[in-house]
Amino acid sequence: MVDWDRVAQLRSEIGEADFEEVVTLFLAEVAEVAEKLRSAPDPATLDADLHFLKGTVLNLGMHELGRLCEEGTQCAARGEPVDIAGLLACYDESRRILLEGLGRSG
Repeated sequence: MVDWDRVAQLRSEIGEADFEEVVTLFLAEVAEVAEKLRSAPDPATLDADLHFLKGTVLNLGMHELGRLCEEGTQCAARGEPVDIAGLLACYDESRRILLEGLGRSG
C-alpha cells in the first residue's frame, strides 16, 4: 500500500531535516479532508476534495489510495456514486502502514 521508494525519494528531495515536518503537514492535510469525507461529504466539492487527496497521498507514496482517489474523481465528475467508505478504509490502512514504517505512532 505504500511505495517506500517514493517515500525515500521525498526524503531525498526535501532533506532529512525537513522530512518529518513535511510528512506531518501532509498527513494533517489528508486527515482534515478524510474527516470531512467521513463526517459530511459535500457532493459539490467531492471531485476537488478527491483531487487534492490524490496529489498529497501520491507524494507520500500511498499509491493504492491515490488510485482510489483518481477513480473517485472520475465517478464524481460523471455524477456517479463514489465508494467513500472503501476509500477511507484504504486511507486508514495506508496511514497506519506509513506511520509504522516511519517508526511513528498515531
